[in-house]
Amino acid sequence: MSPLRIVDPHIHLWDLSTGLYPQFETPSVSFIGDNTAIARSYLLAEYLDEGEGSVIIEGAVHVEAMPTDGLRELDILQAVATSAPIPIGVIAAGNPVDPQFTKFLDQCAKAPAFRGVRQVLNRHAAAQFNYVASDFMADQQFSKGLNELGRRGGVFDLQIYPHQMVDAARQAANAGGTTIILNHAGMWVDRNGAGWRAFKQGLKVLAAEPNIQVKISGLGMFDLQWTIESIRPLVLETIEAFGPDRCMFASNFPVDKLFSTYAALWKAFDAITSDLSESDHAMLFRETAKRVYRL
Repeated sequence: MSPLRIVDPHIHLWDLSTGLYPQFETPSVSFIGDNTAIARSYLLAEYLDEGEGSVIIEGAVHVEAMPTDGLRELDILQAVATSAPIPIGVIAAGNPVDPQFTKFLDQCAKAPAFRGVRQVLNRHAAAQFNYVASDFMADQQFSKGLNELGRRGGVFDLQIYPHQMVDAARQAANAGGTTIILNHAGMWVDRNGAGWRAFKQGLKVLAAEPNIQVKISGLGMFDLQWTIESIRPLVLETIEAFGPDRCMFASNFPVDKLFSTYAALWKAFDAITSDLSESDHAMLFRETAKRVYRL
């Protein structure tokens, strides 16, 4: 079988010598389990070897890894992108409600690899799932920041839970000129019947906004022992809601390295979509990511 050709639109790299990632300097345990295996530097050379010959990586997008300084991380990743053997885009850590957001974007624009911004937004009643202390989408400045980002040609990577999807759709409608990419297929966190129904309905609400795309990734974070059959409904539900031209598969490595090998993950995506047309397959594995992130 020929190797899978992919563009991977969601990876993280971190070099602990920079001091930007104190969260990876010491192993910890959270809802994704024990992170000892990735509590160390993870650099481009290791990432490019993950495919084990069964996957050909033709491009990638680095998504901010929650650094202590977003501009410094962008500078470091720009240097990585400049010397990389594949095209690499960079999503910087930035908050649309920051009063200095416009000046921040001015600085980001100096990096040719810059493609957009992510501010993690996940809020949940259960403390272990709560990423941030504030509901940034409730701030009137949020949609203004999104519009400013879009005006400059940048995209916004949207990381939320299903119960936040209606609010996110409203924000997308208020920033129709900004491309927004839902991370990790919406992070189906509440693993019960009500949670599944909320996830499916939320996807439809988001998909009704034409400026939203979606990355199918990070599925192991809430399904640590995942199998092809356990992730199949989530993958197919997401594709049905958005269509292949607005969906892209991604690895979320090295985080999902805790739950799978790189080759096994992409082979699973391939198996689940084996009955799709060649053009639909190409969109899911390469073309949507190339278009959305300008690779």
